[in-house]
Amino acid sequence: MHSRPTLDATFAALADPTRRAILARLASGDASVTELARPFEMSQPAISKHLKVLERAGLISRGVDAQRRPRRLDPAPLADASRWLESYRGLWQANFRRLDEVLTGMKSGRSGPRRPAAARSRKGRH
Repeated sequence: MHSRPTLDATFAALADPTRRAILARLASGDASVTELARPFEMSQPAISKHLKVLERAGLISRGVDAQRRPRRLDPAPLADASRWLESYRGLWQANFRRLDEVLTGMKSGRSGPRRPAAARSRKGRH
C-alpha cells in the first residue's frame, strides 16, 4: 500500500518545525526561496537545505516562472502519510473506548474495565 522509503522520507521531513512551517506557507501558494526564508532567523543557505529535504521527500517541487524558481507544495506524500496513519484509527478508537470504560468505572466506584458476566464468574474457579 505505502512505500516504506517514501513514508520514512515524509515523516523525517515533517519532523522539523521549520520544514512544517515552510509547508504551511506553501499551502497558501507558490513562493520563492527568499519569500520562504523571510519569517525565519536563518540564512538563505540554511533554508535551501530544508528545501532540499522537502524536495527529496517529494513534498515540494520547483516551478519555473521567468527568472524565478518558485517552490510549490506537492500534497501526494502527505496524503500517503495520512492514509497510513488512518489505518491505525480503529486501534486508537478501541483503546479510547477501553479508557472511557475504566474512567467511568472509577467514577462509579468500580476499578478496571467491566468484563462480561461469564468471564467474572469463571475467575474464581480454578
